[in-house]
Amino acid sequence: MTSKSTLVLALVAASFGASCNRSTEKRIAFIPKGRAHMFWQSVHAGAVKAQQESPGFTILWNGPASETDYEGQIKIMDAFINQHVDAICLAPIDKKILVTLVENANSRGIPVFIFDSAVDTETFTAQIATDNSQGGRLAARRMGALLNGTGKVAEVAVQAGSASTMDRESGFERTLKEEFPNIKLVDKQYGMADFAKSLKVSENMLTATPDLDGMFASNESSSVGAVRALQGKGRKVKLVGFDSSPQLIEALRNGVVDSLVAQDPFEMGYRSMLAAVAKISGGTPERIQNITPVLVTKENMDTPEIQKKISPDVDKYLKDKK
Repeated sequence: MTSKSTLVLALVAASFGASCNRSTEKRIAFIPKGRAHMFWQSVHAGAVKAQQESPGFTILWNGPASETDYEGQIKIMDAFINQHVDAICLAPIDKKILVTLVENANSRGIPVFIFDSAVDTETFTAQIATDNSQGGRLAARRMGALLNGTGKVAEVAVQAGSASTMDRESGFERTLKEEFPNIKLVDKQYGMADFAKSLKVSENMLTATPDLDGMFASNESSSVGAVRALQGKGRKVKLVGFDSSPQLIEALRNGVVDSLVAQDPFEMGYRSMLAAVAKISGGTPERIQNITPVLVTKENMDTPEIQKKISPDVDKYLKDKK
């Protein structure tokens, strides 16, 4: 056989081997609500860690630029369904609008794993999320203690239809009403998961109530907006936020934020990936997996337990993906 023929055969064999590897590798699509917030990067990093522990599986990560772009999220999910990926991990922007696609994926044999935020259907395989109602209760009890059970409070909410943040907000409001009847929620406005809009509504509420005592912000963007508004107006208002980011951690350390209710997005991504791997491999993952939130204060923020939740080593897992 000539050397040229040998080379051709080697190339064919290599091409065939690569094709086989692609055909046997299992593809798990991750669809976050958005891409702008540190929260989603932490989820992605956790999923990549699980992927590294699961040979033969790959992550396809894609989400809309904005957490209000449910049409963009629908298009992304529809594309993954048509590609017939092996599983889909979805954080629904809206608990009702995404129902049809979740059910469509299930009917076509694609298991769906819901993370972060619930959806109004039972056709998912597993749900991995923070206990958001408990997070709202934590925030309310912290506020009650800070204000000694009396005062005026405003709420920087996120958006109607987002199950996770709605649960936080209702948990906060219900606990204030039941346990701290002398604390009045005097205003509630939606920042629409946008930093600039959250800043604007925070400024509006601070202006409307000059004697405001406290603010609760129910996600990363609303918390950052409230921080910027307080800094811009030079106001001393007790702020209890939700989620973490470098800016929020700095604000906590500097005293602009009193406390943060922290999730564990890294763990959420890690568990979601492992649940999908288990299902594809013939296992039965736990259907409802709740992750307990924690209250982060200036006093406990540097402990190893808290640092693991608020400052995961994202770059270790995503440095080649940015």
